Amino acid sequence: MSTTTHPALLLDGVERTHGTGPTAVHALRGVSLAVEPGELVAVMGPSGSGKSTLLNVAGALDAPTGGRVLIDGQELSALGRKQLDRLRRRTMGFVFQDLNLIPSLTALENVSLPLELDGVALRTARAAARAALDKVRIPELADRFPEQLSGGQQQRAAIARALVGDRSLVLADEPTGALDSTTGEAVLRTLRQQCDDGAAGLLVTHESRHAAWADRVIFLRDGVVVDSTGDAATPESLLDRVV
Repeated sequence: MSTTTHPALLLDGVERTHGTGPTAVHALRGVSLAVEPGELVAVMGPSGSGKSTLLNVAGALDAPTGGRVLIDGQELSALGRKQLDRLRRRTMGFVFQDLNLIPSLTALENVSLPLELDGVALRTARAAARAALDKVRIPELADRFPEQLSGGQQQRAAIARALVGDRSLVLADEPTGALDSTTGEAVLRTLRQQCDDGAAGLLVTHESRHAAWADRVIFLRDGVVVDSTGDAATPESLLDRVV
């Protein structure tokens, strides 16, 4: 995990506008946010508030139209394409709503793929992938293809892929969407543990009970951070204040 004194993730006055002129959509408006190593931050807000855009910008999947994004002290706008690709493979783990598992690869192969693409020896990558599958409690499904897995099992495989290796930043977009409540709690416990072990986490969720796993909750509305809370308040009280 990161040992620097920098925040694992820093957004400084980030703007993101889609389109131009009168039809322009201002998805993010001057968002500033720091996530420290060991911290899990939840992002809540109504549909269309900019939650997923915030996650995409934080993960260098989308470029801001204003402001700065820094990961472990590196400003993303100063990095070339190969450097950004390397940063995504080595530093960031993503959990997408649509999972993005490769159908022709087994669960084990899907999880080990980021490490293999980064040049890690096959045996080492597969051992790390097995450990990640064990962490999300599906080690026995390593040799199954995505179509042979239930929705919840696919979600766990996707989370294992996000956690494999020495990731210092985990970005999760509704990671429990396809899961029953028991499995969802297990996944959030795993994400919480990853942060307790030193990673930084950014969790987009619409469920206050899921946000309760976070150290801090920020609330977005129309691309603006309108409120935040830490240990002294609950996600429910935050929602009461801003909705």
